[in-house]
Amino acid sequence: MFTGFPETAPDFYAQLELDNTKEFWASHQDTYRREVREPMEALLADLAEEFGPGKVFRPHRDVRFSADKSPYKTHQGGYVQVAPATGWYAEVSAEGFRLGGGCYQMDPGTLTAYRKAVHEDRTGRELIRVVDALRDAGWEVTGDRLKTAPRGYPRDHPRIELLRHRTIAAMRWFNELDVVSSPALVDRVRADWDQVRPLVDWLRALHR
Repeated sequence: MFTGFPETAPDFYAQLELDNTKEFWASHQDTYRREVREPMEALLADLAEEFGPGKVFRPHRDVRFSADKSPYKTHQGGYVQVAPATGWYAEVSAEGFRLGGGCYQMDPGTLTAYRKAVHEDRTGRELIRVVDALRDAGWEVTGDRLKTAPRGYPRDHPRIELLRHRTIAAMRWFNELDVVSSPALVDRVRADWDQVRPLVDWLRALHR
């Protein structure tokens, strides 16, 4: 059962940002397990009945193709997947607690289906309504985007902003520490993930 993230969890990541070494990690593994990983696992478990089983991302970075060889991620992500690369997300870091949902990666087939759905009036207008409602509720709609129109679509397309997306998600920071460090966070994440559900459902439909 989730009891809250300790108020020292962001401090752990603030220290890791300053000393991202195997030596630091080796001497603070118990802190990471107790104050970060186990609370995230408990949070996802308490939400599993409604949203599905979650996973906690590994702390190690894949540095094979990166100029930055820092061995550890400076945040802990938790994820509930409902379709390929699509679902709900939660994260704790030195900056606080963040959550949201959407699609973080589209393979060529999914990207083609996404653009076709945005272009089609019924599904495209539905996504506009979903995105506008999320923005009105204070969400940041973000993602990797092209600088111009994708090939085959006019620059003056009525939904060109959405067509330029190669990934899309709604994210927000939640930094009420008294809630983040208490069991009440479960209900707040549940309510926020419910707000994002129309976006997740729209994206999940691309795989049907």
